[in-house]
Formats: sequence, structure tokens, C-alpha cells
Amino acid sequence: MPFRLALLVFLPGLLAACSNSSNLVRDAVTAAGVTGGEPRPAPDFVTRTRPGNLDYVPVGVDAPRRTDRAKSKEAVAEAAAALDATRSRNEVRGAEARRAATSPAATPPVAQ
Repeated sequence: MPFRLALLVFLPGLLAACSNSSNLVRDAVTAAGVTGGEPRPAPDFVTRTRPGNLDYVPVGVDAPRRTDRAKSKEAVAEAAAALDATRSRNEVRGAEARRAATSPAATPPVAQ
């Protein structure tokens, strides 16, 4: 029974905390003075790497057309052939490496 009572008391508060843009924990910490007052400015690397104005595409407006085009069938075939040739070379090199690893080491000549 105590669980149900606690649920009835705290659940509406928890759900209300999720319903808007307020942050109860942040507000309580700020009111207690734990944060030190005004927010600190962003570090230098943040201000250098982020644009000042983020241009978002408004709702209902199409994004600009892309300038990149899909490759032609011939270009795709050439790329596939290049990948196949690379795979074949790597398989040969791998086989050579396995043979070299399993062969016994050469014995040094015996001094007379």
C-alpha cells in the first residue's frame, strides 16, 4: 500500500516535469547558487568550430538539389574491377605470408 501512495503522490510531479521546457533540477541548483551565477562562455575550440548562424531548412521547403550525380554503369564496373584486382593481390600476398610462416627456418651453415 505505501508504494501505491508514493506513486500517487510523486507520479504527477514527475510527469509534469516532462511536459514543458523547464528543468526542475537545473532550476533548483541555480536557485541554490551551486552553479556560480552566470553561465560561462563556451571554450575557444567550440566557438571556432561551430558556425554562428545555423541555417535550417524551414518546414515545407525542399532541400537544395545535390550537385553530385550517381556514377555511370561503366564507372561502377571499373570500380568493381579495381576492387577485385586488389582483393586478388591481397589473397596472393596472404597465401605467401602463410607459407612463409609455416616453413621451417633456414639452418645457418656450420663453421669448419
